[in-house]
Amino acid sequence: MTNDFPVRVGEEVAFSKTVSESDVYLFAGITGDLSPNHVNEEMMRQSKFGRRIVHGALLVGYMSNCSTALCARVHSPDETPVSLGYDRIRFIAPVFIGDTITVTYRVAEIDPVKRQSQAEVRVSARGELCAIATHILRWVANPTE
Repeated sequence: MTNDFPVRVGEEVAFSKTVSESDVYLFAGITGDLSPNHVNEEMMRQSKFGRRIVHGALLVGYMSNCSTALCARVHSPDETPVSLGYDRIRFIAPVFIGDTITVTYRVAEIDPVKRQSQAEVRVSARGELCAIATHILRWVANPTE
């Protein structure tokens, strides 16, 4: 394995998507999270939000899209990048069905000894920051022959 780290601080990936009603219903069906916040328009019309909101966990899935895109840029035959998880996830503002989100994933720190990178992840919609997280990737050595 080389001493060079596969990614650099400041390296960034972005992803945009309009979150559809089918995205929310497919996610609800897959996970079993059928909270009225996500699937009951009539009830949510009476809430402070005025309409259904997208699952926070679905937003984390979209964050994962960016980490995968970053890893796809890297050719590292000596290592395999593996997610160690998302820390300090916060849902700051709602994302509504029909919103176009933009997820930005920026490498913020590198620990060459632990072979880990940390990224700042931000989700925005309607010009507003909606979610943030820190993502940790470990670059695991592949077996040598």
